[in-house]
Amino acid sequence: MTTPNDADNETYSQSLENDMSRLLPDQSVLGEPEPWESWETSLCLWSIGIGIAALVILGILVDWFLLPGQK
Repeated sequence: MTTPNDADNETYSQSLENDMSRLLPDQSVLGEPEPWESWETSLCLWSIGIGIAALVILGILVDWFLLPGQK
C-alpha cells in the first residue's frame, strides 16, 4: 500500500539520483572549495589548540588555589 507521500518521496529520490548520475567524474557534489578554505582550517586548528591549552592551565590553577591540598 502506497500513500501520496510515498509516491512523492520516490519521485524525488529518482530525480535526485538522475541529477547525481549526470555529474562528470571529476566534478564534486560539494563544489569547489572556497578561496579562504586553507586560512579557515588553520584558524580552526589554532582555536582548538588554544582552547586545550587554556583548559590545562585553568585546571592547574584550580588545583593549586581552590582544591584542598593533601597534607
